[in-house]
Amino acid sequence: MIFFTADTHFFDEYLKHDQQFANRDFLTVAEMNQTIIDNWNFVVGLEDIVYHLGDVAQIASNVTGYQQVLDVLASLNGQIVFIKGNHDPRALLKYLKKKQLRTPKGKEKFLFHDVGLILKFDHYQFFLTHYPLMLGISVNSINLHGHIHHYAVNSATNINVGVDTPEGDYLAGRKRPFGQPFSQKEVVEMVQQKDIDFKKRK
Repeated sequence: MIFFTADTHFFDEYLKHDQQFANRDFLTVAEMNQTIIDNWNFVVGLEDIVYHLGDVAQIASNVTGYQQVLDVLASLNGQIVFIKGNHDPRALLKYLKKKQLRTPKGKEKFLFHDVGLILKFDHYQFFLTHYPLMLGISVNSINLHGHIHHYAVNSATNINVGVDTPEGDYLAGRKRPFGQPFSQKEVVEMVQQKDIDFKKRK
């Protein structure tokens, strides 16, 4: 299966208890980190793919900090495809590449893309980026992004898949566990429901 997430911000002392810009209510970063890990692993299998659209962690820019991030990522199921966010130092990504891990079936655990990539499924073309991307008039093209935390772009063609996103509310009223990545099926449902919502506003 394929999943999508963004803005995990592991170890972020500033966002651990932020209910305005983010949507978090934790006493410690350890509690926040473990909640994301547990909810991630509840749905993501060992050989599934998770597209992480940037801002993995907020840590000290040194080997100790990078190793802390690696230890957390090692505990997450699946292969992780990273798209660089504004809080992702190149040195961290180079460290992860150097310390490359393997899935149980031998695939590289970490893959990297600098700006973004395009996926096609369910008759949609998905542009995966960290920052929201304004696509203009484009049939069946959708931008999956992060960066803006507990906010949504005022466009039916943009879906925020970050852990703090308010757009999880499009999933038929289901309350999703914090930090749980969105499946392909959930992304398509979000796209369809947001489109319906915007058509009602006209």
